[in-house]
Amino acid sequence: MNVNEVYIVFGIVFTASYVLHAMGVTIGYHRLLTHRSFTCPKIVEYFWILAGYLAFEGSPIWWVTMHRAHHRYQDTPLDPHSPSFGLFRSHIGWMLNRGYPSHIDPSLQSKDLLTDPVYRFLEQDGDWHKAHRLAFVIGIFFRVAIFVCFGWVAALASLLAGFAVLQIPIMLNVICHIPKLGYKSYATNDDSVNVWWVGLLAFGEGWHNNHHASPSSARTGMKLHELDLSWLTIRAMEKLRLASGINEVTPAQLAMMDSARKSKQLTQV
Repeated sequence: MNVNEVYIVFGIVFTASYVLHAMGVTIGYHRLLTHRSFTCPKIVEYFWILAGYLAFEGSPIWWVTMHRAHHRYQDTPLDPHSPSFGLFRSHIGWMLNRGYPSHIDPSLQSKDLLTDPVYRFLEQDGDWHKAHRLAFVIGIFFRVAIFVCFGWVAALASLLAGFAVLQIPIMLNVICHIPKLGYKSYATNDDSVNVWWVGLLAFGEGWHNNHHASPSSARTGMKLHELDLSWLTIRAMEKLRLASGINEVTPAQLAMMDSARKSKQLTQV
């Protein structure tokens, strides 16, 4: 394989892997499992979750529990990763704990996932370090399999794409909760903002203020320029009968909800 062929193979595998793993996080972990914004057959669910898991995202139960806690306690001291209480804690510090803090309990906040034996196995009895190690080992073995079948270029491209996608939710936790870095379209009671370049890299997740204004919506891009590739993929899945029960909050509906929220805030002043 000459140098040009290496670049071509690397570029194709990296791009395809990035798209697949990123949508595993945005569609599978986030919009499907965490917010239940649509339903799908179990095999489709496992497909997206595996795609996200291979980007070293860790136990789905852990991921969902912590994200639901983030919404419940948004930008308060109980929020697992608000940058209001330190950038290191918001970025990776919160993941260094051994287990859940006292106010966060999967048996209460993610009991819908505890009936799934696959997710229970990946959870490793709530020991974060064991669960993260398992995700790392499985992710590395996946790249070893790619190396055996397709060579080192494809394996390296897949590995780097996985690590790149791992940064999406970690980066989003910080950047999209620092008001000066983005814009706020809706009057939510938190610091969430929309950041255009995160929206592009994260396939729609960067429209974070929109998301906090209506967390259960499968759609986050509300304005014409707010490209939401994850939403377009969910719509395509619906047309292929791979998704149903989609909860779409439209811009008009969100504007009405925002107006009602502002009126309520004024009456409380």
